[in-house]
Amino acid sequence: MTDFRVAAAQYPIELLPSFGAWEAKISRWVSEAAEQGAQLLMFPEYAAMELAGSDPDAAADLQASLHHVMALGERIDDWHRQLAIHYEVTILGGSRPCRDDRGLIVNRARLFCPDGRSDYQDKIVMTRFEREIWGIAGGEAIHAIDTPVGRVGISICYDAEFPLIARAQAEAGVCIILVPSATDNMQGYWRVRIGAQARALENQCYVVQASTVGEAPWLPSLDDNHGAAAIYGPPDGITPDNGVFAVGELNRPQWLFADIGPAEVDRWRQEGTVLPFRHWPEQRVPVRTIPGDPEQTTRLPAIDDGAWLGSSRPLL
Repeated sequence: MTDFRVAAAQYPIELLPSFGAWEAKISRWVSEAAEQGAQLLMFPEYAAMELAGSDPDAAADLQASLHHVMALGERIDDWHRQLAIHYEVTILGGSRPCRDDRGLIVNRARLFCPDGRSDYQDKIVMTRFEREIWGIAGGEAIHAIDTPVGRVGISICYDAEFPLIARAQAEAGVCIILVPSATDNMQGYWRVRIGAQARALENQCYVVQASTVGEAPWLPSLDDNHGAAAIYGPPDGITPDNGVFAVGELNRPQWLFADIGPAEVDRWRQEGTVLPFRHWPEQRVPVRTIPGDPEQTTRLPAIDDGAWLGSSRPLL
């Protein structure tokens, strides 16, 4: 696999009057990143929800905004697909609500390749807001997706705070994990960022974070947006001492660019100063439940990483 440039968006949620205005905005963003040589472009979690602004009544109501954006789903996907083909880039579109095969509404991020093919990842673990207030359900499968820049995994926002999701992706051969996020305060941003950096350390791979930014008081689902895009790796070898290849200026709309070398993942995992990816199974040791009584022990449950992997569908 050859080196390539990734672009992660710090994407502003704006009041747009029409679907055409949204198309024009996305086109400008994709064009700018492509002109800078990016081959993998990444938009953040729930970025598609700004489309609810074209109907003020829908935007102001949580449930109505969901259904408004869901109704535009095919048009949203088609526009990303056209842009990926036109600019010959791979695009992770901003995630959006979508009804799955169970009839449940999930938070789905769809990835588009330059040959027109696509695949998706549904968010697995819902936040309290999503499950208790908004009515969003968790997805059923973890995907490993083959793209022109290598095999990627997607861990949507809160999912990055759970190690087994990323571990399943890494076990399936993923060398880059994409973390589209939307956080309404700085504590939320840091939770996702710390999780993303931990996943890069544990799995000795690249993790790329994108974030929504700006205030949108007209849209209750995304009224406050705080964060920054970043590209992380394990602090080893070619990486900076803190493992941060690049990080954006907090809360400012921008593309963040970094050049990634997928071959480095093999070097990290085979020749690293430490080898957490290889040594993961060594965690499974007995745990004493009664201090001082060697007979009263339990063992950490075996982790069948493969069981987490719902499907691995090559795109190319």
